Amino acid sequence: MRIVAEGTEVDWVSRFADEVIEEAGRRAPGAPIVCASGLSPSGPIHLGNLREVMTPHLVADEIRRRGHDCVHILSWDDYDRFRKVPAGVDPSWARYVGRPLTAVPPPPDSPYASWAEHFKAPMAAALAELGVEYHGISQTERYTAGAYREQILLAMRERARIDAILDRYRTKDRPAAEQTEDDGTAAAGYFPYRPYCSVCDRDLTTVTGYDDGTTGLSYTCACGHAETVYLREHDRGKLVWKVDWPMRWAYEGVVFEPSGVDHTSPGSSFVVGGRIVTEVFGAPPPIGPMYAFVGISGMAKMSSSRGGVPTPADALEIMEAPLLRWLYARRRPNQSFKIAFDQEIQRLYDEWDALGRRIADGTAPAADAAAHDRATRTAAGALPATPRPLPYRTLASIVDVTTGHDEQTLRILRDLDPADPVTSLDQTRPRLDRAQRWITTQVPAEQRTRVRDEPDTDLLASLGATERESLRLLLDDLDRHWSLDGLTRLVYGVPKRQAGLPPDVKPTPELKAAQRAFFALLYRLLVGRDTGPRLPTLLLAVGAGRVRKLLDA
Repeated sequence: MRIVAEGTEVDWVSRFADEVIEEAGRRAPGAPIVCASGLSPSGPIHLGNLREVMTPHLVADEIRRRGHDCVHILSWDDYDRFRKVPAGVDPSWARYVGRPLTAVPPPPDSPYASWAEHFKAPMAAALAELGVEYHGISQTERYTAGAYREQILLAMRERARIDAILDRYRTKDRPAAEQTEDDGTAAAGYFPYRPYCSVCDRDLTTVTGYDDGTTGLSYTCACGHAETVYLREHDRGKLVWKVDWPMRWAYEGVVFEPSGVDHTSPGSSFVVGGRIVTEVFGAPPPIGPMYAFVGISGMAKMSSSRGGVPTPADALEIMEAPLLRWLYARRRPNQSFKIAFDQEIQRLYDEWDALGRRIADGTAPAADAAAHDRATRTAAGALPATPRPLPYRTLASIVDVTTGHDEQTLRILRDLDPADPVTSLDQTRPRLDRAQRWITTQVPAEQRTRVRDEPDTDLLASLGATERESLRLLLDDLDRHWSLDGLTRLVYGVPKRQAGLPPDVKPTPELKAAQRAFFALLYRLLVGRDTGPRLPTLLLAVGAGRVRKLLDA
């Protein structure tokens, strides 16, 4: 079912779309509406960074659904400087510190041409899989082509005004990430432009003077080089960040761009940029919601300056694209949330599938239905989906036991529902592949399921009469109940029969204790520990013959 928001109060996306359409109509009636994101490929682009893209994507997509012309700009900040050599990279890369990211060689053994391309490529591939339509802009290409020349000259002419704006905030508390940021202040005065050295190609430069008439900019470099360049023709440098960002808002006509919570405090880039874009570049600032951090189960706030942080590509290895989209669509931008790489992913998938059932029967609240629709389709059409979306936890249990063996996996899948059997693994893909990848990459080896090869004769010999009877009752009815639903009724029903209770009796504390004891016995006999995958799935995976071999007392 496709949900198209026609007005306010459906969900946060539709409310922002209302505001953006109204604001765009005031600014430039009839012109394409511009939403924007920015990413720096200085390192792994993680799942927290993805919110920078998903927030405007969802709003832009809603605007397109309503029939408006809307473009989502994604600026690759690949003209930023290479700040430091990350852990695990040859220390010799230190000689590139200060160069543009596009002028730094990629990490060793990378197939890409530069550091920037090495980190842009997997993000671009993930965005394509997620159905994110955007117009990518390389800031290296923009700056070196002279696209911003007039804006740079304007900023230099208005440098005193910019300095005064910045000075309003310099004494105020700023985020730690921005406390050491170069804002253009130098001993010779304030200059919002920093050249890359024409000899060493690094930004270890200090501006020593500027002539407004000739546009001559003099600088010295830490490498010992000194020269004067003319900004009317010089294209090897960039505006400092707090001027660069508002300049681009004006240049692109951005109406909507979110920013992280660390960019919205007093004196931060977004706040100062709002003043600069208005007072210097003569354009209004964008509507800019603050977005909260995205975490990972068991991990603290992510930072792309550290290695090993999960990326969208990592998440898409273990979950389908609609599910990942849903995590960003269902929470307002100012709400933080976590993405599960641990056992919690099974509960998350259960919640997702339950929502799908409510959508199908028309009982889902409007906001939940809207979030589901935004997760499963865009204005361009539906995202690929698994034809037969079996429960993720079931698929994970099966591939855990079979270690991904296709023939055994298909046998078990056929037995899940003999009345409507799975006939091909393709019916369960890509979800099956995601579950298998989760088992092999995220579940520790000691938690993997290893079915016993031979019966535990010592344990079998030590069983009492009640335990032996429970195994006999299970094995006697095993073939007759050989399906997922049938085995579920069977394993829960054995303790009821032993207690003389009807099959539909409500569980009591005593019955629950008996069931837990029976389940623990089965686990010990089948996999050598007290817990494991859901027993009905485990029994199907092991196979009736092997179950009899391991449980026959």
